[in-house]
Amino acid sequence: MAQEEQRAHDRHELAVARVKEKTRPWKETIALVLAIAAAQVSHNAQSIFTGLIPKPYPRIVGYALAVVFLALAIVAVLGISAKLKNFFEPRLGSAHAAVIRYAVLLVGVVVIILITLQLFNVPVGQLLVGTALTSVLLGIAAQQSLSNIFAGMVLLLSRPFRVGDAIQLRAGALGGQLQGVVTEIGITYIRLDTGDTVMSVPNSQVLAAAVGPIPDHPEEPAPAPAPEDPVTRPPGTGAHV
Repeated sequence: MAQEEQRAHDRHELAVARVKEKTRPWKETIALVLAIAAAQVSHNAQSIFTGLIPKPYPRIVGYALAVVFLALAIVAVLGISAKLKNFFEPRLGSAHAAVIRYAVLLVGVVVIILITLQLFNVPVGQLLVGTALTSVLLGIAAQQSLSNIFAGMVLLLSRPFRVGDAIQLRAGALGGQLQGVVTEIGITYIRLDTGDTVMSVPNSQVLAAAVGPIPDHPEEPAPAPAPEDPVTRPPGTGAHV
């Protein structure tokens, strides 16, 4: 009896999960609409609330609405990026879906931060100059990591191989040749199952290497030539003393 109840509960949970996967992102849409409304009211708080409440409070209300915008916008971006990943994963694969999710998150967070700073009357122009200088310094410090990320995006877009392909890599940086089955294509590394172990190869080295499939039947060495038969002479034709 307990097992039947557990099975019924599991079927119910599975049905609820499937329904949630198929539902439209209403929660994210509502959060995005409310965030836009909060930003609009926060931007015009001085003109809306002046005369209705004492003078210091319109600015406080505007700052409070800016915080509300920040919270709602983050919820909306997180939800939309997750929905996009779930939508593209069965069509493009987990690696491409992860790239789309990270791109949406990055763009969304940058836009949210800029709008929030504008609502708090922070001079965004001067901040952008300082951010640009900081980004240059961070880019120089993280050059290797950034090269792996950009190489991973090139590999995902060009698709020289896919997950499950048996490939061989030839490059001096890899110490010769590597052979194995691709088990994962990530943002910074690919996972290569060599049979003995699973290796994580940086994407920048994979992009710089010569990539090719492993032949199904390795070429067999050519058979050695048969020794030539000695010249037979008929009897009685030997040399005479």
